[in-house]
Amino acid sequence: MATATPQAARPRRARSLSATRPWVAAAFLLPALALLGALVVYPIGYSVHRSFFDASGHGFVGFDNYHEVFSDDRIRTALKNNVIWVVVAPALATALGLIFAVLTERVRWGTAFKLVVFMPMAISMLAAGIVFRLVYEQDPDRGVANAVWVGVHDAFAASAPYPGAHPRPGGDLAADANSAFTARSVLRAGTPALVPLVAVKPQDAEGERDAVPARAEPGKVTGTVWLDFVRGGGGTPGRVDKGEKALPGVTVEAVRDGRTVASATTGPDGTFALPAAADGAHVRLPASNFAERYRGAEWLGPTLVTPSIIGAYIWMWAGFALVLIAAGLAGVPRELLEAARVDGASEWQVFRRVTVPLLAPVLGVVVITLTINVLKIFDLVYIIAPGSSLPDANVLALQLYQSSFGTAVNQGLGSAIAVLLLLLVLPVVIVNIRRMRKEGRR
Repeated sequence: MATATPQAARPRRARSLSATRPWVAAAFLLPALALLGALVVYPIGYSVHRSFFDASGHGFVGFDNYHEVFSDDRIRTALKNNVIWVVVAPALATALGLIFAVLTERVRWGTAFKLVVFMPMAISMLAAGIVFRLVYEQDPDRGVANAVWVGVHDAFAASAPYPGAHPRPGGDLAADANSAFTARSVLRAGTPALVPLVAVKPQDAEGERDAVPARAEPGKVTGTVWLDFVRGGGGTPGRVDKGEKALPGVTVEAVRDGRTVASATTGPDGTFALPAAADGAHVRLPASNFAERYRGAEWLGPTLVTPSIIGAYIWMWAGFALVLIAAGLAGVPRELLEAARVDGASEWQVFRRVTVPLLAPVLGVVVITLTINVLKIFDLVYIIAPGSSLPDANVLALQLYQSSFGTAVNQGLGSAIAVLLLLLVLPVVIVNIRRMRKEGRR
């Protein structure tokens, strides 16, 4: 005969804390919800509401602010630059981080290298902007980038010996269409030619020998090129006076009917000698003698300012990508890599077909994080770009600040830009949330 199981012996289904005491869960969630509403929900709602009003905040303008967002040239430039930032910066920073992580995985000094690459993350965007504003200075004596660039350029191309020099106005020498200086008088064998110049920079003539009048040589056309200037004043213009400096290394040409018939280079004392073919020709000093020295690239000019700022951003955030990718690489099963090598795969094939696919979740995290970050970029652009190039380097976050708090204060337009920026960030955030949920279900 079956006996009934006592009521006390039956197992009772455990109920969650939220099911038995919902007020406890609400008490814990309320502070977070209040903070979220005050710092996120309310500002977003107020920005959307404010975007439908004019600058004063009293007149309802409907979608006029949004129409201005897409019709204003400054804002369209900012939108275009944001697209460039989103396409270029996360991709390059992630690629550099991936390359650095893979290459330093097996070397003893890999940790030290990662520390050096990650170190820029320890400084603020403001400090990094000040550093790179100096790095991109146009003057090679101050800007590191142009100091290197000019050094490389000058290693392959000789600079002009006397940049900016020219003859006295109203003299025998006159500038032509090619910025060269050609004499009106003709050269005569046996009669030394005098070629005086002025406006030579002191450092270019410092230490040179005193000029001497050229001697007549049979069958040759001779002359002297010198700095027709005496320190402290004095001397006679157009005549080689005592103490006036020679200008060695100047190219002198003899030109007849537009053709160069002879050429020579002045010696240490400033004298030159042309063959007899120069008799009856005109002396010409090519523009290559006086071209301004190469000053490097205009990194912060309208053309290069955005790529230059992106370079500064990559310098800062490549370390972030490196650390995350290196952590993901440490979790890659080594037996899979070794199996691929045993099967005959090259290192490039192992990297492309095994390492990168296994690191895809980590790479996705890095790319999405950097994409959200560059959509809100403000500090670097505001600090690095000079005033003349700031409109060309403009981005949406900077335009939002200028429209809301700049000279023409219009917080209605600024709120419309903020809403646009939110709409651009939302798809990336949604993709990130879906990726996190997918990872959580694994």
